[in-house]
Amino acid sequence: MMKKLMMMGLALLCLTSVAQTIKSPDGKILVFLELKDQGKPYYRVNYQGKEVVTPSVLGLKTNIGDFTQGLALKGVESREVAEVYELRNIKQRHVDYRANEAVATYMQKGEPVMDVIFRVSNRDVAFCYRLHDKKPDPMGNTRRVCVVESEASSFTLPDGTTTFLCPQSQAMVGFARTMPSYETSYTLDEPMGKNGWGNGYTFPCLFKEQDCWVLISETGTDGGYVGCRLLNEGGGNYRIGFPMLGELNGQGSTTPALGLPAQTPWRTITIGSLANIVETTVPFDLVQPKYKASKEYVYGKGSWSWIIRMDSSCNFDEQKEYIDFSAAMGWQSVLVDAHWDKQIGYERVAELARYAKTKGVALFLWYNSNGAWNDAPQTPIGKMNNSRIRRQEMKWMQETGIRGIKVDFFGGDKQPMMQLYEDILSDANDFGLLCIFHGCTLPRGWERMYPNYVASEAVLASENLHFGQGACDAEARNACIHPFVRNTVGSMDFGGSALNKFYSTDNQHGTIRRTSDVYALAAAVLFQSAVQHFALAPNNLTDAPAWAIDFMKKVPTTWDEVRFIDGYPGKYIILARRSGSQWFVVGINAEQQAVKKTLTLPMFEKGTALSVYADDAQLQGSMKAQRMNKKQQMTVTIPQNGGVVITNN
Repeated sequence: MMKKLMMMGLALLCLTSVAQTIKSPDGKILVFLELKDQGKPYYRVNYQGKEVVTPSVLGLKTNIGDFTQGLALKGVESREVAEVYELRNIKQRHVDYRANEAVATYMQKGEPVMDVIFRVSNRDVAFCYRLHDKKPDPMGNTRRVCVVESEASSFTLPDGTTTFLCPQSQAMVGFARTMPSYETSYTLDEPMGKNGWGNGYTFPCLFKEQDCWVLISETGTDGGYVGCRLLNEGGGNYRIGFPMLGELNGQGSTTPALGLPAQTPWRTITIGSLANIVETTVPFDLVQPKYKASKEYVYGKGSWSWIIRMDSSCNFDEQKEYIDFSAAMGWQSVLVDAHWDKQIGYERVAELARYAKTKGVALFLWYNSNGAWNDAPQTPIGKMNNSRIRRQEMKWMQETGIRGIKVDFFGGDKQPMMQLYEDILSDANDFGLLCIFHGCTLPRGWERMYPNYVASEAVLASENLHFGQGACDAEARNACIHPFVRNTVGSMDFGGSALNKFYSTDNQHGTIRRTSDVYALAAAVLFQSAVQHFALAPNNLTDAPAWAIDFMKKVPTTWDEVRFIDGYPGKYIILARRSGSQWFVVGINAEQQAVKKTLTLPMFEKGTALSVYADDAQLQGSMKAQRMNKKQQMTVTIPQNGGVVITNN
């Protein structure tokens, strides 16, 4: 131990230009740090002997110094990181995190100015910056604040890499000028070199390098920084980008202001197989809770009238009908959507909440985030953007027995907007309220940082299935993307799993659902969120197959474990989730040809009684009882737009 400490001390005392190496615990991932080109810091990443991130720039430009060049590496201090934690509301309840950490301290003009902190686990590389305060000037003044003007942080990928990316939209466009809201269509298996629609890409960003996959994202972003995007600067060179000037209706700076010393959010790189991508917990491994939960929060399933019946359904009688529907399903909640304050009123909402309580059901209430950042007219409006009014509203909700809120139509990723997310969450926790965000940014480790956070949309979600037949036609394709990209890094409020044939009250008009009933059951497991408000309707109690209704009554929304089995982004996906002792193996297919696979399922012992939900070629579903054979294998066939579900009884 003494020898190790002496060596560490020597490393810290000696300026060095020799490349420094950080290894993953299993030795398969190597990160190399080096200085080149007049003191510019670089890193590169090897996985199993192959360079998966070629030399890429590090550094920050601030208003107190340019820390992208003219640097010397003072040394690297290393340690092992070992943490065990539990979260009920992510993909993996119990996490045993192991990584090697290296803190590289960079000097400029003889003064330590910046640390780059690397964490390397067996499937993830992550780094962030720590800025030091400046030494006193001749007048004795110390610089204790700064503005980060830009990040040099880049990710340079090898030639031949293909991309699976979601373009960032322009600011102040789309419905009521509410974009960007992370709701654009992915491009799949495209070559590098494009910059989306000119504004880069929203996180997370997936890349394929022959047989190796790379997922780039960020985590730990709060009110102390901005939400970032990925900009392509030609070929395989991608760089961190700050928000666009037009976001937040032009209010506020695109750059973050920090009090010193300060640490930036983490940039994350998940590497290896698709199993590594789907199963990663890196967004949560790198953050810590910001406050304690004020109560034991209740998750679960719920119903939601708006997706089928739209705005007019937000009236007292229909919401009471949906309360009865949730109770009949054994679900825990009802989401009362926009305009409830006008079309029902506060007093009658309180009456609904009291009625729901007698049925073992609680309410979530929808709110507009505005504000002055877009033109979204839906009410309640002007409540969540003002601390005084917001806390009064939340006090009323607490007294009324409301379980949570769904806040919509945010205004971008600038620092004031990121602070608003944090303020809403913190205030809501004071009053025991869960929070769902919609029309919003990507969550960045928030399930662990904020104990009352549930999920965010940040995806082309189920509302588009109501609004356009094109979305229905592409439903399976899009669903086969999300488990590999969007839903890998955070809970996703999708609002899917419809059993209506049509998205309309009478189930005879409107957009037509192309996917099967078994697909709907599989999606309830594929899309991870601790609270799920499904697109089922009261009429499904009599017009949907009894086996489908029975499944939707029982399907969990919190999970203990996830295992990737097979798939390819945009084509098909088969994965397994465990809740307690019950496993759910589910799959869906977007390809024209049926997917036929022989699955090895070691989670089911020989002779285990199983329920198998499957589709025929005409998407007619059924449920059959079956026992696991001695090889613990099962052959499944999934037609286009169909699904499969295998669960132990």
